[in-house]
Amino acid sequence: MSEKVIQKNKMVDFLNELLKAYKVFAPVKRDHIVSFDAIQSSGEMLLNYLNSRIPPKEIFFPRSEKMFEYIRDDLIEVKEVLPSEERKVLFGIRPCDAKAILLLDKVFDSPDYQDPYYLRKRKETIFVGMGCDRPQSTCFCTSLGGAPFSEEGLDLLFTNIGDRFVVKGITEEGETLLEKYEQVFERAKKSDLDDKLNVEKEAVNRIKSKIALEKIEKRLDKMFEDSFWDRIYQKCLGCAVCTYLCPTCHCFDITDETMDTSGERFRAWDSCQFALFTLQASGHNPRMSGKERVRQRIMHKFNYFVKNYGEIACVGCGRCIKNCPVNFDIRQILLELVS
Repeated sequence: MSEKVIQKNKMVDFLNELLKAYKVFAPVKRDHIVSFDAIQSSGEMLLNYLNSRIPPKEIFFPRSEKMFEYIRDDLIEVKEVLPSEERKVLFGIRPCDAKAILLLDKVFDSPDYQDPYYLRKRKETIFVGMGCDRPQSTCFCTSLGGAPFSEEGLDLLFTNIGDRFVVKGITEEGETLLEKYEQVFERAKKSDLDDKLNVEKEAVNRIKSKIALEKIEKRLDKMFEDSFWDRIYQKCLGCAVCTYLCPTCHCFDITDETMDTSGERFRAWDSCQFALFTLQASGHNPRMSGKERVRQRIMHKFNYFVKNYGEIACVGCGRCIKNCPVNFDIRQILLELVS
């Protein structure tokens, strides 16, 4: 696939051209929080950022969304509310988050179940990645098969080499985009590619956390009743920030809001770390304490998901580590499990 160069002073032109043809989602900073949102102008986008606090999964799997409306009369009339299909560009996504979207695809687009709400938003989306040239101390993507400049799940990948970006076309959609807007790109020189390679090497060297996770699924098979869980859960507050900010967590609750003879059904993010998550109508709760809930989080990501889909449901983005109010570090748990 081809590699081009774009000068940073031409990024405004490129983004403005994209905005004419696509709905563009990009990292923005609002109320001191970086997240992905639809932008109206190139000036809204952050080009220099570490990673968003809120993962871009919410573009396809929103925090809250209406599923359908209904009218209760002699018969119940249901009107499904599906999102519109539109051509989108997800610009500036980090490689770890692009891989996380591929993991969500396994859940929402499986042979057994296709989620129309997710799939209609996911359709017709071009993924433009921004290589991670400054991994944070909490990052450990290389332990999960990722890398700061991984191309998995991306159509284009931008690499910051100072006053310009090297841009690599990865898929046909990415190559088409480079051709469509060729006026803002230049052919990459050998010196550009050498600079790109140096940036990639430096980024990988910045990631100090190394965890060998090849055997963790088998290890967890034997640990459901282990005393290990009695100890590690005690630090957890059950606030669920780890799951709400996780790019691969996908649990949701469904709620009806009814007024007189009409109503609406919504689904919203939920978390296995909440005490009410598994509370049954009888009053029985199979996960009655933090021990069972912390165990569920670890088992789901590193055992159950592997059995169901063949991959670990973690990309090493480090959000759960960075934002935990009590410094619950999943890397320490994993190191204990594999040691």
